[in-house]
Amino acid sequence: MEAQHPPRAERLAPHREHVAEGCGAVEPKDAGGVARPRAGAAGCRAHADARGNEDDEAVREQLEMSAPHGRGWARASAVHSGRRVILRAYADRRRYQHALQAIALAALLAGCGGGGSSAPSITVGAARTYTISSFAPSRPVRAGVPTRVSFTILQPDGKPLTEFKRGPGPHTGVHLIIVRRDLATIVHRHPPVGPGGRISETITFTEPGPYRVVVDVYPKTAGPVPNFQLFSKLTVAGPYAPQQLPPLRPVEVVDGYRFVLHGTPHLHAVEPGFLDFTVTTPGGAPARFTTWYGALAHAIFFRRGSLDYFHTHVCAPGASGCTSVFGAAKVTGTSATPGRLKVGVLVPVPGTWRLFLQCRLDGRVLTAPFTLEVK
Repeated sequence: MEAQHPPRAERLAPHREHVAEGCGAVEPKDAGGVARPRAGAAGCRAHADARGNEDDEAVREQLEMSAPHGRGWARASAVHSGRRVILRAYADRRRYQHALQAIALAALLAGCGGGGSSAPSITVGAARTYTISSFAPSRPVRAGVPTRVSFTILQPDGKPLTEFKRGPGPHTGVHLIIVRRDLATIVHRHPPVGPGGRISETITFTEPGPYRVVVDVYPKTAGPVPNFQLFSKLTVAGPYAPQQLPPLRPVEVVDGYRFVLHGTPHLHAVEPGFLDFTVTTPGGAPARFTTWYGALAHAIFFRRGSLDYFHTHVCAPGASGCTSVFGAAKVTGTSATPGRLKVGVLVPVPGTWRLFLQCRLDGRVLTAPFTLEVK
């Protein structure tokens, strides 16, 4: 309303009409559930301007707001008779604050469909994303029996994904990782892609129980995201007794090979960190790593309970396609000498994590598990 009035001029006397008429005590009126006053007809003759600051401008058109109960609209009209509230451009805002609030609320209801008026309905469909289709097996399988695990990855347009990244390094194709819910055992494969994008791999599960299936996909695209994960589950029939995660043990022996973690880990979520390992043969000599799925070693991380997942790699110096990324953080593990591994750690959230350190030694793939606390 200030924008509709010209700048303040000289002090003017009150309008004669309002000096002559009464403006009695404020009477409560509730229009549409919003309490606002109306000025009565008595009481102003004795003291028309008690504060001495309400005659800065001449009185102009008087504004009366009507907001009927249960309606989402308001009406303003100029009147010259009856009981009313007079709003001046420079009047005391505290005295008429209730009227200003009523005007604002009435306008808000008119614009937002409040008070029973109908508003248009907008329906937002589900986002179109990559999905796993026709996953098998769909029924529980038996431990110790070779099982064919197969599926197809569907693109957002519903067509099978058939093109994947190729080349040096481990960040290619499809990583199939299956872990038991208590993090006691893990399966890690890079299955081939068949005709029509069908992906299949034969796996023999050694332990019964519920498993989570992680499909880590590197599609052949030019987008900013190099890979993404899809998830499924399967059950291996038989009695399942969940195992408690053991505390961190700095030394793990697997088939006679000795994996030693040096120092005390101080790890934080979303911050790159490194763990130094020494691996020796059963005879005590430094182990010699050979490339397996594009890397000298794979570090697979799962969080206890939620089974959050992350995956890093250890490569020879100068190898390409080995850096793991999470947001703006990056980490690259290296191995410059036989028997030494510098494992990169970059996990998304704090908690207790299980590291499955995998490498191929003398033609065999070995898995050394470690429990890590991440702050």
